[in-house]
Amino acid sequence: MRRAFSPSRCLQTHASTAAMCHVIVTCRSMLWTLLSILAAFSELIAFLSSDWLVGFPRAPEGKHLHPGDAYRPTLGIYGRCVHLPLRRKLFCGPYAVHFGEIASGFWQATSIFLAAGILLLCTVAFISVFSICFQSIMKKSIFNICGLLQAIAGLFLILGLLLYPFGWGSDRVCMYCGPDAASYRLSQCSLGWAFYSALGGTALTFLCAVFSAQAEIATSSDRVQEEIEEGKSLICLL
Repeated sequence: MRRAFSPSRCLQTHASTAAMCHVIVTCRSMLWTLLSILAAFSELIAFLSSDWLVGFPRAPEGKHLHPGDAYRPTLGIYGRCVHLPLRRKLFCGPYAVHFGEIASGFWQATSIFLAAGILLLCTVAFISVFSICFQSIMKKSIFNICGLLQAIAGLFLILGLLLYPFGWGSDRVCMYCGPDAASYRLSQCSLGWAFYSALGGTALTFLCAVFSAQAEIATSSDRVQEEIEEGKSLICLL
């Protein structure tokens, strides 16, 4: 017997093909994903570090200042590294147990803006890993959405970094940098690697926000569409 044509069967087959997950890997989308993860990682490490400010050289408590014994304590937004009398090495840990104990109101605002920016960056970094399989969320391009979130995160990070030097005149900073320390004046201190990591991560965040458009173009190009129409589920265009 001749099998009758079933329109419903054809529609089901077409729907299952359309719902198939296409793994799309391009050079630009992969680079955007890696840079997004790097930006989030650099900001998170900087925020957790105590090496934002490096104090002037001093001797361990109870000793005279000798070139071989001198050390430079470091101070972060909520943590520090100092030489304790009962320890032979530097001890690093938080000096602020509660949010209100952070050295300055400006640093409290800095921590809020940085935490908000880092939360957005970590969210984007998590989503970017799945962008090779899902290119849209509620019919919106995942790259455009993530690029917008990265731009907002970059604004939060800039505000945090601009407010940070206003806290250099606090009493705690003066303990590390000398009595002449003031807003945007470090006196005897120097900037540590954590500040430069946060600064570099902020610049990288804006680069990722701009580059997300290139990742969108790469994953929706004509070559990608042609390979989808050919029925390929793994598309790699490097």
